[in-house]
Amino acid sequence: MTVPGAVPGDLTRTDRVHGGVGTSAPRPDGILKVTGEFAYASDMWHEDMIWGHTLRSTTAHAAIHSIDISAALAVPGVRAVLTYEDLPARETHYGLELKDTPALAHRRVRHHGEPVALVAADHPETARRAAARIRVDYGELPLVTDEASATAPGAPLLHEHRTDHYAPRVPHPNIVHRQPIVRGDARAAAARADVIVRGDYVFGMQDQAFLGPESGLAVPAEDGGVDLYVATQWLHSDLRQIAPVLGLPEDKVRMTLSGVGGAFGGREDLSMQIHAGLLALRTGRPVKMVYNRFESFFGHVHRHPARLHYEHGATRDGRLTHVRCRIVLDGGAYASSSPAVVGNAASLSIGPYAVDNVDIEALALYTNNPPCGAMRGFGAVQACFAYEAQMDKVAARLGLHPVEFRRRNAMEQGTVMPTGQPVDSPAPVAELLRRVKARPLPPERQWESADGTVDPRALPGGVANTTHGEGVVRGVGYAVGIKNVGFSEGFDDYSTARVRLENVGGTPAATVYTAMAEVGQGGITVHAQIARTELGVTRVTVRPADTGIGSAGSTSASRQTYVTGGAVKHACETVRETVLALGRRHLGTRHPAWATAELLLEDGRVVTDDGEPLADLAEILRQAPGGAVEAEVEWRHRPTQPLDPVTGQGDGHVQYSFAAHRAVVEVDTELGLVKVVELACAQDVGKAINPLAVEGQIQGGTTQGLGIAVMEEIVVDPATARVRNPSFTDYLIPTLLDTPPIPVDVLELADDHAPYGLRGVGEAPTLSATPAVLAAIRDATGRGLTRVPVRPEHLTGG
Repeated sequence: MTVPGAVPGDLTRTDRVHGGVGTSAPRPDGILKVTGEFAYASDMWHEDMIWGHTLRSTTAHAAIHSIDISAALAVPGVRAVLTYEDLPARETHYGLELKDTPALAHRRVRHHGEPVALVAADHPETARRAAARIRVDYGELPLVTDEASATAPGAPLLHEHRTDHYAPRVPHPNIVHRQPIVRGDARAAAARADVIVRGDYVFGMQDQAFLGPESGLAVPAEDGGVDLYVATQWLHSDLRQIAPVLGLPEDKVRMTLSGVGGAFGGREDLSMQIHAGLLALRTGRPVKMVYNRFESFFGHVHRHPARLHYEHGATRDGRLTHVRCRIVLDGGAYASSSPAVVGNAASLSIGPYAVDNVDIEALALYTNNPPCGAMRGFGAVQACFAYEAQMDKVAARLGLHPVEFRRRNAMEQGTVMPTGQPVDSPAPVAELLRRVKARPLPPERQWESADGTVDPRALPGGVANTTHGEGVVRGVGYAVGIKNVGFSEGFDDYSTARVRLENVGGTPAATVYTAMAEVGQGGITVHAQIARTELGVTRVTVRPADTGIGSAGSTSASRQTYVTGGAVKHACETVRETVLALGRRHLGTRHPAWATAELLLEDGRVVTDDGEPLADLAEILRQAPGGAVEAEVEWRHRPTQPLDPVTGQGDGHVQYSFAAHRAVVEVDTELGLVKVVELACAQDVGKAINPLAVEGQIQGGTTQGLGIAVMEEIVVDPATARVRNPSFTDYLIPTLLDTPPIPVDVLELADDHAPYGLRGVGEAPTLSATPAVLAAIRDATGRGLTRVPVRPEHLTGG
């Protein structure tokens, strides 16, 4: 849907292309996935492969006194057992940004489930049995589990010899990174406020809960290198970290993307890649590794749990005077992407509102809890939960409807962010809120039919049939959020694409080649749509992703359609210009329009901008050297800047996305049960490249926000720092019965700086879904509810 005032840019023509930009082109992998025929990484097979398994620590913080592998080596069928002492290179650590993670634990373990040893065997169960025979003598060490224990005098230092560039900027070595942001004078503004509201909030640890477990296949090569087939989010980042630990140059570590069953940030860090490579090089045999669900909970990072303190001030007429906040993120034992998460949490911490006076501090800790890193929303989710709760509290103090209070303070194009960066593209925050508020409410008492029959599926507690509607009350809540798109703070965010146009069987066809990781987001569909639009062909082949081409960056930060899509678009434009130049050279005497008109490629022909055909594309391609036209490009978005380490000022982000939700819930206040009846969303996407896929992304992100609101949490024992629920038996995610209708209202307000005017889609709905559900539960129950996920005891206790 396009709202009045939308800037179409070059979109009018693209919407006419069959299967091109603006259409709901079908996914080439869609049927295979829904029928179960798609080959995921865990389905890979090599005729003479063996199996790898990882032994993990059973304690969260301990010295390793000794490791005895003799009993494991004695198991028939075991081919190798490796520990830290067997690593082949001087480079023994890796990391996304900070190389603080050992490939195998050395001298001590820092979290429950840390890899300690590797086993390769002829059968996966043999490898597991052998690993269980390894004896590790642990000496327990004091635990660091929160800010108090991390920064106390004499606290154990989890990384005592830090040399990274963040170390001189933090007040304690157990703080990974700290980012303040100061703009205006929050103290003076507080003195002018008529209302001041403070709140403390807790956000639980969430798992990405992706479909496919960590898996891959490492095949040793004749040149002494290794070929890795892995499920990942960023092939070239993996390569940069893997090769030094294997003791190989990057050109001898060849990586190919295998079938990925979801990611959501959980595959940005390495899992089994180095381990499989080590075992393959040691044994000379292909090695396959597949985590079971229990292992998977230890094999990837999670969303940072957080503690947040906020202070909002406002005038009697409903204008925000200032915001102060402090956000403490638990990064766990290793840095992963914590520094970038801190930057996001800080720069987006006040939400999509115009506030001149801010005093912000965000930091991430090293602790002995599970490592945390990237997950959909990336620091902005935790902040949104807190600032939206605050907005409701201030609105209540002022006697304003929560939507009206947000509308009075909503940012718009031209608003200056806390970092001093102006928002230079549409920011329709007020319009998104208006749309979700204007939507008709779902009918009441949907569990009861006309004849009085009760459908338990529509009640809190569902088919458990614990209530028949007694004591069930309804609540409605609203929330809106802001998320950055793409990599930020001066990161060189680019992507590489190669496009080839040639005749295949006499028909023009295009081939697109990038290293983009297709993790379920539909990127391969988008790349084909772009090629059809720009080159005017129907037949498009998207080559498998590997490291034979330059980096496409990570499939994260809602960036792939923007950045790799931008690279594909630019490569196609370069090919098109070459084709048109060939046409002018060889056919230009046929029609004066060759020299005077703007020319396009449509439906396998060269046409003028008013649709007059001039030549067949196939005829022109026959004039090309080798019968093909090819271009490879690197494409970058506008540059960003690092945030000032003291003031936090700087143009840190390239683009922002916005989403709003209205949640309708029904709560059994006696039993503490919640039923989300509807979770409506309105989001500006700039341009819907594939409208059906856009709707799916919004509904998927909304569902993950629902999960952390009412059920999802990795529970870590505070006394031992051990994970208590590493399985889908005890870690609950929304099922079909838990997921309500999610009507979606899509706005298309073009961002003139982005390809086709598009705006990253996938993350923004995850932000506002959670606080909208909490606001609705508060509305139903009258309880403050400052922690997610909400548990029954929070609704029934005193």
